[in-house]
Amino acid sequence: MKYEVIEEDGFKYIQAGEGETLVLLHGLMGELSNWEPAIDHFKKNYRVLVPILPIYDLPILTLGVKSLSKYVHRFLKFKKLSQVVLIGNSLGGHVGLVFTAAHQEFVKALVLTGSSGLYENAFGGSFPRRESYDYIKEKVEFTFYDPATATKELVDEVFKSVNDRSRVIRILALAKSAIRHNMSKELSRITIPVSLIWGKQDKITPPEVAIEFHELLPNSELNWVDKCGHAPMMERPTEFNEYLDTFLNRILLK
Repeated sequence: MKYEVIEEDGFKYIQAGEGETLVLLHGLMGELSNWEPAIDHFKKNYRVLVPILPIYDLPILTLGVKSLSKYVHRFLKFKKLSQVVLIGNSLGGHVGLVFTAAHQEFVKALVLTGSSGLYENAFGGSFPRRESYDYIKEKVEFTFYDPATATKELVDEVFKSVNDRSRVIRILALAKSAIRHNMSKELSRITIPVSLIWGKQDKITPPEVAIEFHELLPNSELNWVDKCGHAPMMERPTEFNEYLDTFLNRILLK
């Protein structure tokens, strides 16, 4: 990752560019480098912030999508920000939804890509054969349309995480929290503009999840990225950035 991680008052984050603020929220197994193509592109016209969600730091008993949403709230207050555009992938999208449902006044618009919150087909309730590198490689490849997107560096990082006992306990606790916290009854309250940018071949949050989000979010648009799995900003960064540019131009330049 070529961007420096800033540490201030208990927060860790990346910051680049100037202008209207975009806050990028990573997923459960997501590395900050997943957002690198988006940071490179959008820092030219926007202030881009990427907080590191404290998945491995919060007390295990309170760890869940709600506690991560509260962390985002504290972070935005610390940075004296309001009316940001929240952009979340996978669990990050879910955290963005929980935060927006509770604090819509902080959020100008929301972008979800492969977001949990309704249904996800992830690792399941455990990591069978987590000691097997080939098994973990196969699971990481499952995330993408093109298995080659699962670089050795990415597989190594996931393998390390799922073979660290304290980390794997937290990953499973968060995954269960995400499954329990179904957002379907809360989505109608989110009236700000929402852009759904979804991989057509997403096997973790399949296309029907995006369609349901689109039906339940009253002010949403749905954009498909073909030949793409669960992380469009990584696998198809050009298409992802084009959809996001169009959306930002529409909502911020009114």
